[in-house]
Amino acid sequence: MDWLLHGIHDLFYVLVTDIEHLVSPHWWRTHAVPLFNILMIDLTLAGDNAIVVGMAASRVEQSMRAKVIFWGILGAVVLRIIFSSVAQQMLQVIGLTLAGGILLLFVCWKMYKQIVEADTHSIHEVEKNLASNAPHPNATSFWGALWTIILADLSMSLDNVLAVAGAAGESTLVLVIGLGIAIVLMAVASTYIAKLLHRYPWIAWIGLIIILYVALDMIYRDSHKIACVNLSIGCSETIWQGIKHRLGFGG
Repeated sequence: MDWLLHGIHDLFYVLVTDIEHLVSPHWWRTHAVPLFNILMIDLTLAGDNAIVVGMAASRVEQSMRAKVIFWGILGAVVLRIIFSSVAQQMLQVIGLTLAGGILLLFVCWKMYKQIVEADTHSIHEVEKNLASNAPHPNATSFWGALWTIILADLSMSLDNVLAVAGAAGESTLVLVIGLGIAIVLMAVASTYIAKLLHRYPWIAWIGLIIILYVALDMIYRDSHKIACVNLSIGCSETIWQGIKHRLGFGG
């Protein structure tokens, strides 16, 4: 448990000690690309949470639906904080970034199938079920619905934090900002985002491409670190630098 408390302490410590960077135009310019990538990742993944929570809440009695939604969102927030507190530390271990990149490739495959096959419930259908007083054909208890949300949140939180931590790279402050964006979007705008993604599917495609790039970059960077440790071969920090080197534009 100490490792978790230490990780959470580090997140808040970075936010407090490095907060002056948030008023520095140079810092924002330097980190513009990872921050944009994180924003698109959070936008792409936030809509799923609204659909999962709404579907689970629609299966309980109407009087309990607000409680299910509240605790479901709160659980997702807590899980994201927990995962974020250890993600960047874990990704510093050689080999784990490679494993995380491979896991993100699987996330990309799931997202691709959802976009192409429309293998997802409509947020409009979910809202209709939430507003209905009719008994749900697959009705469940409060704890049953909450357990369904928690299990789904485990997967979604891990996907989100892995992608955000990979995009943030070495900057813990960027990771903290990404965590904050994810929590805000999930808590107050996830339903709107789900509608937005349904109306403009190209946003999901952009998010998918960014997550795919982050996954490949994680695999590339860690593969080179492993090669450096075991074979003493020089490594490039990113895919983009590797491409430039091979085209003769790198130093």
